[in-house]
Amino acid sequence: MRRSLSVLGLTGLLLGTVTAVPASATSQQGSPSTTRPVAGPLVIAHRGASGYRPEHTLEAYRLAIQLGADYIEPDLVSTRDGVLVARHENEISGTTDVATRTRFADRRTTKTIDGVAVTGWFTEDFTLAELKTLRAVERLPKVRPQNTLFDGRYEVPTLQEVIDLARAETRRTGRTIGVYPETKHPTYFQSIGLPLEEPLVQVLRRNGWTRRSSPVVIQSFETANLRKLRRLTDVTLAQLLDAQGRPYDFTVAGDQRTVADLVTPAGLRWIARYADGIGTHKNHLIAPATLTPTTVVRDAHRAGLLVHAWTFRAENQFLPPALRLGDDPNARGDLAAELDLFYALGVDGVFADFPDLAVAVRAGRPRR
Repeated sequence: MRRSLSVLGLTGLLLGTVTAVPASATSQQGSPSTTRPVAGPLVIAHRGASGYRPEHTLEAYRLAIQLGADYIEPDLVSTRDGVLVARHENEISGTTDVATRTRFADRRTTKTIDGVAVTGWFTEDFTLAELKTLRAVERLPKVRPQNTLFDGRYEVPTLQEVIDLARAETRRTGRTIGVYPETKHPTYFQSIGLPLEEPLVQVLRRNGWTRRSSPVVIQSFETANLRKLRRLTDVTLAQLLDAQGRPYDFTVAGDQRTVADLVTPAGLRWIARYADGIGTHKNHLIAPATLTPTTVVRDAHRAGLLVHAWTFRAENQFLPPALRLGDDPNARGDLAAELDLFYALGVDGVFADFPDLAVAVRAGRPRR
């Protein structure tokens, strides 16, 4: 292993224990020198409070913080002029009103993204000024029709605007609010001359976020860009692991390893050479059919890695069969029971669309 890490001694900011945020982290962002501790696993607001507002909007992030989230998560893509903005994908017809804007009708096109043909409108074909004329819409209108009431109200935020919000809320609340950005399709953006890594590091440096004590975690489903980021910055890095398949950069490089190989003890030790944690699909931790735990949390901790699980959503279709309530896939199931299972397993954090429920279940558990 490149360095010796202890799950209980890495970054106080990221631990699933009761710990105060280091003074160095808060002083860098101009926030109070003393902040309230985080009790239990981190609650990471998945794209903001996306169960209640259109995802990746400042309002979704702001609400998530009000509901008690410790971190807010922006997915990052690039504009044509190299500005990082928060969108789930670089194709934006499902998350903005771009399809209704006749001004941009001729920008609809088909591109190959990570080996898949995608048709629509893409952030890299718009300047930031042009993107700012669009408005966000709910990505899952049939699942969350109540969120469509907010369609058309909010802009596409930049990474800097997300950080500004986190810093302002840190000052207001007296607790450190972290930012957990994901680099989306880094191989693709590199191929079109808009690499994500350098602009991301530049933004973090401008904000004084350069160390593991900084309130930021960078995540990616690809491995090569995280290994590159490890050479560029010392902030905390997390390797995302999908339910199956292989990282796209493995496919490009001819690496035959799969995600299943990466969640073995040997694979986790390999990840620990460049990353500080994993952000893993929850099915790697508990089998959904039987709710039986695996050994991945234990194995990752032994490798010196934090374990953050995703994604916790309240609707039946996203829950294990035993925790669904009724037959309507869009009705609410027993998310509290699922969260309690994962907290008991010893995860260090959870990505939640409904951060208020994740915070409430955490509050009701004994402190580790």
